[in-house]
Amino acid sequence: MTTIKDVAKKAQVAISTASYALNNSPKVSAKTRERVLKAAEELGYCPNGVARNLKKNKTETIGLFLNDLGGPFYSEIVQGAQEVVSSNGYDLVACSTYGGVDSTAYRFLQEKRVDGAILLGSSIPDDLILKAARQDFPIVVLDRELQGDYVCSVLIDNSEGACQAVNHLSKLGYRKIGYLSGPTNSYDNQQRFEGFKKALQDNNIPYISRWNVQGKFTENGGYHAVKMLLAGGQLPEAIFSANDEMAIGAMCALQEAHVRIPEDLAIVGFDDIRLASYMKPQLTTVAQPKYEWGTMATHIIFQALEGDVLTNIVRLPVELVIRESCGVNLK
Repeated sequence: MTTIKDVAKKAQVAISTASYALNNSPKVSAKTRERVLKAAEELGYCPNGVARNLKKNKTETIGLFLNDLGGPFYSEIVQGAQEVVSSNGYDLVACSTYGGVDSTAYRFLQEKRVDGAILLGSSIPDDLILKAARQDFPIVVLDRELQGDYVCSVLIDNSEGACQAVNHLSKLGYRKIGYLSGPTNSYDNQQRFEGFKKALQDNNIPYISRWNVQGKFTENGGYHAVKMLLAGGQLPEAIFSANDEMAIGAMCALQEAHVRIPEDLAIVGFDDIRLASYMKPQLTTVAQPKYEWGTMATHIIFQALEGDVLTNIVRLPVELVIRESCGVNLK
């Protein structure tokens, strides 16, 4: 394996001079730099990135730690983060928070294997995140409100999105509205449920607890939750699903039971994943800016690494996307 010592010998310079030349330092002349670069090319020299980063005390890598690396929701967040990271000459490493303090993500946080971290996942406790964060190791969280000097929460306006969905159903004349719930310990689900109940109250619509069913944010969960509703007899007139994947599972269960959407039961989702517009009928949903979520979080990491003071909480807006699954006429 060719080393910098070999390059220096071939270019007939000191090892320190070869290092300066390879790192584009102004300490060497253009002529010397050209000679060193030519020697490196001829020898096929590749810099030792690990050694270089140890010397700089940087990894030049940003961590993106997600609750789940699968599913249609996360891909746009990853895409947004990747583009900002690449434009700054860094690398992105993504891994799961599954397992909490036993996860690979937590080891990356604890051992500072990256220069900053973006975290979407509730399995790593707040106190451990606050303990890991510092000036040269900023952390952005996407699923909780967390106050800390070197921590920023970038949040979607979940409550407002749920309000928009229920207000839309109310305007269409629906009075019996159920809630298809994600995990009860999820920050996003808690905020969406609060918005759901607020909008019911604002529209003088009663909350019926038996129409609140657990779907765990998965298609399979939404499918089986609605199967339970069907088995129970009386259905609501409409369902607000706390995410699109559950809504899609729910639509499958309803269609299997020959319940027409929206003629017999309307449904609204949350997220606006790509599949939502391809469903039959197309799914009305609350669109959240997933790509912008990824880019915003990553920009904040780089701003913090440059010494900027972090804003504790940033909220991104949502938008109701009206399609076919709610109908358009008053009942």
